[in-house]
Amino acid sequence: MAIKGARPNTRQISPHLIVRDGQRAVAFYKQAFAAEELYRSEMPSGMGLHAQLRLADSVILVSYEHMQQHPEARVRAPETLGGTCVLLELYVDDVDTWFERALAAGAVPTMRPADTFFGDRYAWVTDPFGHIWALATVKETLSPEQITERISRASA
Repeated sequence: MAIKGARPNTRQISPHLIVRDGQRAVAFYKQAFAAEELYRSEMPSGMGLHAQLRLADSVILVSYEHMQQHPEARVRAPETLGGTCVLLELYVDDVDTWFERALAAGAVPTMRPADTFFGDRYAWVTDPFGHIWALATVKETLSPEQITERISRASA
C-alpha cells in the first residue's frame, strides 16, 4: 500500500493484527508500546478501521475483523478464535518497566518478567484483543553451545 507518509515500500514483513475494535487497539498500542500512528482509514459506518503503526523499528498494521465482507478469507481476531497462533516479540531497554506499562494500559500478565537460560530478561503480556506480546531485554549474549549447556543443566 503506497500511502504518503506511511510505511516505506521495502522488503520487510509487516504483520496485520486482526482485532474487533480497531480504535481501542490503536490507542492501546500507542499507550502500552509507544507506537506511532503513521496512517489510519476508517469506514464511513465507523465499523471498520485499517491503521499502520511504527513500533520500534517495525511497522504493524491493525485491521478490523470483517467476517461479513470477506468470509472466504477466514481471517479472525484472537477473541473470535479463542486464542492466537502468533507471538509478537519486542526487544525493549527494560522489560520490567515495559511490562508494567503494558499492564497499566490494560494488558494481562501472561508470564511475569524473569531471567532466562538464553540470556534475556523475558516476559509475556496478552493485550486486550488477545494478541500475546513477548517483551525481552538482552542481559548477556551467549553462544548456541552455552545455551544448550544451560538447557541440559536445567533439565537434569
